[in-house]
Amino acid sequence: MKRIALILGYDGSRFSGWQTQPGGGAVQDALEASLAALAGHSVRVTCAGRTDTGVHATAQVVHFDTDAARLPQAWVRGTNARLPATVAALHAQEVEPDFHARFSARSRCYIYLIHRAAVRHPLWVGRAGWVFRNLDVAAMRAAAQRLVGEHDFSAFRSSQCQAKTPVRRLTTLTVEESGPLVALRFEGNAFLHHMVRNIVGSLVYVGIGRQPEDWIGTVLAGRDRGLAAPTFSPEGLYLQAVTYDGRFGLPAPPPGMPLWQGKSLLE
Repeated sequence: MKRIALILGYDGSRFSGWQTQPGGGAVQDALEASLAALAGHSVRVTCAGRTDTGVHATAQVVHFDTDAARLPQAWVRGTNARLPATVAALHAQEVEPDFHARFSARSRCYIYLIHRAAVRHPLWVGRAGWVFRNLDVAAMRAAAQRLVGEHDFSAFRSSQCQAKTPVRRLTTLTVEESGPLVALRFEGNAFLHHMVRNIVGSLVYVGIGRQPEDWIGTVLAGRDRGLAAPTFSPEGLYLQAVTYDGRFGLPAPPPGMPLWQGKSLLE
């Protein structure tokens, strides 16, 4: 029996999230069906981070076990031949038996894109959250720094979160702008359910002037979800990268669809 790691990209707009559903329609359902057809036996995959309905991924990582003999490129091409156009395997390789897509991950990186414009643009629908008012990016950036570090993130935790502890280490939270887009980049060891979208919602409150910069610190210290802003929409959220110990030999997230590389992408 061998363990295979796959790196995936997908557009979450038409999926009911990552996790398998009784009636199908999840990314996991489509992937497992394709892998089973290629492997010749049922396949169960484990992902690095579950994504909700409407959330995208440029480099989701999964693993599965199989006794089928296939070259890495065959796992990629054979899997993609049976997948819908909105999801694709980007890389495959055999890994050590102790590799675990979720528990071996050292950090995860998410990007949230906000399209700020008086009128929504149809090409950004499903690709970015929309704010029709101007955003004070400097204020958002200053407020964001109050969340960097190890904290109890109960104020930004979904009531449905099943994590054993609300304590997480957020190593990076940047806010950048280019043209009509604002990009928030989150990197940390792990994230609570809806944590990123709840933080985005609160930073938008600061950006539109509804709350001052230091309000974020008050919300964080209060550890009460009711103090923060509503959960922001899922459309602008992307799981961009998952990092592992170098001994596993996984490559950096494949190039080809970078979501944020500075002004050259959008201007």
